[in-house]
Amino acid sequence: MSLRINAVVPDFEAETSHGPIRFHDWIGDSWAILFSHPKDFTPVCTTEFGAVATLSEEWKKRGTKVIGVSVDGVEDHKRWGDDIKTVSGSDVDFPIIADDGLTVSKLYDMLPEDAYLPDGRTPADSATVRSVFIIGPDKQLKLSMTYPMTVGRNFAEILRALDALQATAKHGVATPADWTVGQDVIIPPSVSDEDAKQKFGDYETVLPYLRKTTLK
Repeated sequence: MSLRINAVVPDFEAETSHGPIRFHDWIGDSWAILFSHPKDFTPVCTTEFGAVATLSEEWKKRGTKVIGVSVDGVEDHKRWGDDIKTVSGSDVDFPIIADDGLTVSKLYDMLPEDAYLPDGRTPADSATVRSVFIIGPDKQLKLSMTYPMTVGRNFAEILRALDALQATAKHGVATPADWTVGQDVIIPPSVSDEDAKQKFGDYETVLPYLRKTTLK
């Protein structure tokens, strides 16, 4: 069964480019983003890792740890870091999980249980290992998305989604389409008008079931 929103994500032990970890302990009290790739030294993945590295300060501002996973070994991950820096101009300051045994890929339902890595494999042999999981401090899955190999991920959107998740968790609201920090949020229908007034102050009733307010 695939992972579902609000389910506790699987824990695991793994070797990474920064040493061994137990995943839940590594997350600690932070938010976390686990993002996966089919293989080191591939073009789209290199640009994506560069994008994540460039956003290092943005993750820190949001109390969020990022960790990559690729089905290659630690030494390959470390050598690949030089290429990523060449492309992006940024150091890879986050760990990359060495998932050459496919343990994490299968735990997180990115590859089927019978998947294996053949001799002389290509990225196509692990093509579905290309997902993003945003995980809360409670170790629950808050958001997931999976892309095909040919389409590079938009990490600005992942950052925007993280902002929305953190805002909704903190304030008990929802966010409209294309929401960014500073824009109006939605008061959930489960909150009465009286409670909405008490909690949020002024708000706009667009429709009986759509009320907007500004977070103070």
